[in-house]
Amino acid sequence: METTSRIDTDGVPGTATAEEVPAKRRAVDGYLGATFPWYGLDEAFTGPRWLMQVGTAADGTVQHGATGHGDEPSVKSDGSADKERFAAVITVAASPVRRSGDGTGVLDATTVSSAAWLAGSGLLAYTWPPQMDHTLRDDWLDQQTETAFTLADDLGSAPWSTLSLPVDGVPVEFHYRESEFGWVLAGSAHEGVHIGAYGRGMSAYGLGFAAIKDIETYA
Repeated sequence: METTSRIDTDGVPGTATAEEVPAKRRAVDGYLGATFPWYGLDEAFTGPRWLMQVGTAADGTVQHGATGHGDEPSVKSDGSADKERFAAVITVAASPVRRSGDGTGVLDATTVSSAAWLAGSGLLAYTWPPQMDHTLRDDWLDQQTETAFTLADDLGSAPWSTLSLPVDGVPVEFHYRESEFGWVLAGSAHEGVHIGAYGRGMSAYGLGFAAIKDIETYA
């Protein structure tokens, strides 16, 4: 997909300073600009919820975005990141091949593979093998990101398996894989969107997804 990303503020819901409020407001506004419903973990999850990032096309149309649940992940080289428990849920607008809004090019169709790719690369963004020197991380990340792209393009083969999880209370079959860094899954919802998710320290088994009634509750 031909998108750009806007990174939101890094706060967990709580008391905000005067300087933080405008940034949080801008982050929420990015989500409010979407024409599709956002998804997150269902009400069975009672931990912290927070905004992550929104991806837009060249014309500013919101294409996808992510919501976070649990501990806010960080990139750490001392291995302590493995103790973090989080799950990120990615919502991708389902759409066919189409011309960009500004008429300058063609946007690829979005599929379950799109959600799988975004989830796989998202997990890598918070991964740093503790034995690796930080000067080598960029090369490692490029290599692993290419691998994640290749894996997302072939959801019917190993290491992918299937996992049935509820979406708005209805069982949906997801493509699922695990790695030493965490887990990744992807499937389709019933509201014209694809769902991707990734996490670490929090089992994917037993999770459920639901449309978010008020995205501002994540701010």
